[in-house]
Amino acid sequence: MQTITKYLVLLILSLSIIQVRAQDEAKSVNKQKIEILKSVKQTIKNEERELLKVEVEAINQRLDRGQISQVEANRLKKEAAKKHALNIENRIAIVDNKIALLARNNYKLDSEKENRFGILISNKVFSVKGNKKPIKYDIRTSNDFLFAIGFNNAIIEGKSLDDSPYKIGESGFVELGWNWKTRLLKNSNFIRLKYGFSFQWNKLNPKNNKYFVQDGEVTSLEEFPTNLKKSKFRTTNLVFPLYFEFGPSRKLERENRVRYINNNKFKIGFGGYAGFNIGTKQKLKYTNDGENVKDKLKGGYNTNSFVYGLGGYIGVGDTALYIKYDLSPIFKNQVVEQNNISLGLRFDMD
Repeated sequence: MQTITKYLVLLILSLSIIQVRAQDEAKSVNKQKIEILKSVKQTIKNEERELLKVEVEAINQRLDRGQISQVEANRLKKEAAKKHALNIENRIAIVDNKIALLARNNYKLDSEKENRFGILISNKVFSVKGNKKPIKYDIRTSNDFLFAIGFNNAIIEGKSLDDSPYKIGESGFVELGWNWKTRLLKNSNFIRLKYGFSFQWNKLNPKNNKYFVQDGEVTSLEEFPTNLKKSKFRTTNLVFPLYFEFGPSRKLERENRVRYINNNKFKIGFGGYAGFNIGTKQKLKYTNDGENVKDKLKGGYNTNSFVYGLGGYIGVGDTALYIKYDLSPIFKNQVVEQNNISLGLRFDMD
């Protein structure tokens, strides 16, 4: 009986020692976690400040581009500052509660997974340092999308536009492209070089029931055997324009960058383009034996494969009056040359 009592006392003492050691270990672990969480509080402040800087920079860029006013920019900055101040307050409150929970208990509260999650909230989810790109002090080259539309016709040797065989109101053109614009002077944006690529669709609608017929190396307008409801002739060109653009700009200088803004400013440009004809199509719509017929005739029609011309525009901001003239004739090896001419509106949208 004494032997059993002795072993029972030893067992109780051993368990007590193990429990005390476990409690001491838990206190040590919790203390380490508390120190980590205290450092996380400063990390939270730094991260929210970085996020605020990113938002303010985005607002400044919108202001520079003229998309918002100075009053609107100030209002947005105040809202951003308020939001991130509240973020700091709320996130630090979560960390403080965690610290208080660890401090008043002498046993492990969190699994390894939960502890990693708590640190993840601070160091990964809200971190933006690795994604932030440095701000360029001076951007000399920008880019924009080109869209142009208007009237199209042809200058024919020995004839005026009034005598043109093509309908003035129904013949048109469309141009779509992408341009780059580079400032040529170091400290002024008055002269810019504009270059890129464009697709041009030039359409001619013949008058008087005429359509194009190719006979060997000669292409001519002839009368259609029946009544034509529609007659359209279209060329598609891929060209590479090069223009010199002139006009004033608004200069914005800040501590870490300088920008030149052309919004709502006068501009004038002139230059030229060269490229290739990549498609020719003629569309005819008529009635045959009481049935409506639509013919889409693809072919060369002796059109020039290499196209080039001159162009110019004058306007304000993104919009300009635009004219272009093909120095290359529409058809090659013709007795009478025809050169495409277009007049319309041009939109350079950055």
